[in-house]
Amino acid sequence: MSVQAGQPKLEPFQALVVDKEESGAIHAKLRTATEDELPEGEVLIRVSFSSMNYKDAMALQSSPLIIRSYPMVPGIDYAGTVVRSGSPLFQPGDEVIATGWGAGERQWGGYAEYAVMAAEHLIALPSGLSMRHAMTVGTAGLTAMLCVSALERHGIRPDQGDIIVTGATGGVGSFAILILAAAGYSVAAVSGKLEQADYLHQLGASSIISREEFTALAAKPLGSERWAAGIDTAGGQPLASMLAGIRYGGAVAACGMAAGNKVEASIYPFILRNIALLGIDSVHCPMQQRQEAWQRISRSLSAEQLDLITRDITLEQAQETASRMLAGGSLGRVVVSIL
Repeated sequence: MSVQAGQPKLEPFQALVVDKEESGAIHAKLRTATEDELPEGEVLIRVSFSSMNYKDAMALQSSPLIIRSYPMVPGIDYAGTVVRSGSPLFQPGDEVIATGWGAGERQWGGYAEYAVMAAEHLIALPSGLSMRHAMTVGTAGLTAMLCVSALERHGIRPDQGDIIVTGATGGVGSFAILILAAAGYSVAAVSGKLEQADYLHQLGASSIISREEFTALAAKPLGSERWAAGIDTAGGQPLASMLAGIRYGGAVAACGMAAGNKVEASIYPFILRNIALLGIDSVHCPMQQRQEAWQRISRSLSAEQLDLITRDITLEQAQETASRMLAGGSLGRVVVSIL
């Protein structure tokens, strides 16, 4: 990042950097970085908190599917304080949130003490939401809120029946349950971790369905009409199972592909039950929708609710946490402290 006239250069800072050797080997290392390594951008941010998303875990475990250029700092979400700004939108001292827009994939993300982002891609921290809790929300909470809003725009109401949520113990799934329950919906949670039933009920789930029971529903191209709508975080077979059980006129908001990027589903639910499949993207979501989603989250969820799904780690613990997440061992949201 170029230094503005009269501004001293940053002192060297800590960053968790993923790099690629000449041999092709990819590795992550916590090391000292300098301002010269930061990308060009309008706003320099002192990062306080980031979070651990599935994409971040893949990047830290050397997956070539996420990072587009090396060296790269993962962390697709971060919250911090503006240090320097070349835009009238933000001033030094402003607290801001960054999610998506290529952070941690095409440009350095939040797993460092400093980050740079275009002003038009930043959100002012909503009133009543701390930076730590903003990273509890992060991309996962934003995505879940976009899913709920999409279902509401389709006309789904609390009095129409249960909303089914896959990946219920994960970040997006946990937030979907919290948001739906807070809005008065009855939620059926699908999980392969039935030992976490108490956790899911605490979030607001009315019922819990085992992954095996749920998957069996896709054995028929059209199952019984069980749910008014659904939020699918997995893709693949779980999405096919969900589509087969949605009631007439319902909808499914799809936002993930951890279970696969191909769906072998029948056309029957669409043409015989008039259901809709709604694709949800939070990476390049228009700013107005982002701001509305963040404001609604800050109004509808309490600090106590957010703490229910939050686990805190340091940068030093990030690689171990990433390995556990990819092995299916995560629960709720992981906040990475950069302070």
